[in-house]
Amino acid sequence: MLKTARNNNTKWDPKLTLQKISLALLLSFVIAFSIVAFIQLEKNNSVSFNSKGPLTSNLAGWDHFGSLTLPILTYYTPVLSGQSAFEDVVKESSLPVITNSTRAQVYSFVVTNPGIQFRGICTGLGIAIGTAEFHLGVLKKAGLISFLRDGRCKRFFASKKFSSKEMKLISLLRHETIREILKRITAEKTVSHGKLVSHLSITSQGLTWQMNRLKEEGIIQESNNGIRVSYSLNEMYLPILPGLLCIVEQ
Repeated sequence: MLKTARNNNTKWDPKLTLQKISLALLLSFVIAFSIVAFIQLEKNNSVSFNSKGPLTSNLAGWDHFGSLTLPILTYYTPVLSGQSAFEDVVKESSLPVITNSTRAQVYSFVVTNPGIQFRGICTGLGIAIGTAEFHLGVLKKAGLISFLRDGRCKRFFASKKFSSKEMKLISLLRHETIREILKRITAEKTVSHGKLVSHLSITSQGLTWQMNRLKEEGIIQESNNGIRVSYSLNEMYLPILPGLLCIVEQ
């Protein structure tokens, strides 16, 4: 029995061990070469941007430092008084911090969709939550984007494009019910509570909650004529609301 057990023991084979080491080295070389090739491909690729919305050029290039130079950005700057609600302002922006295609796409998406939610960015670009968080953090730290809290969510904007009041109004317009309320008031100047309830197909209590929120923000005014309650837009928002509605609905 002892002799049989000794004979069955596996003997160390130097040739077999050498073959395993060679195979492992070969696989390591293939993986390393693939990573290097992927990185080089990322650097050589140019990013195409959607020309819909404020970003009017879909051309981008890489400078001699290997950083992406964004094209000319055309966007609208709403003003509260003294000029028309929107005027074309063209600025050339070279942003070395945007060094890969995904981050450039995130920035372009925020520029094109001001007030977009975090989930909207992930869904719109088809990227993972962790990836979006990382690139938004880099852009925020570089001062290229900012955000405004809307309840539990964050709404993102390109930096220095809108005033705080405009950002707040855009955030509210991202809610479908509030957007429909303000569209109706803008079209008719003054609208009764009952007419809005009928138009929106919501309860009177639900409309009251929405209107209280708009009154707290100073966007609408309420007037009472006996038992009739009507709403109108605050005059300071009259010049900019139509333009902001166009941005949100584009």
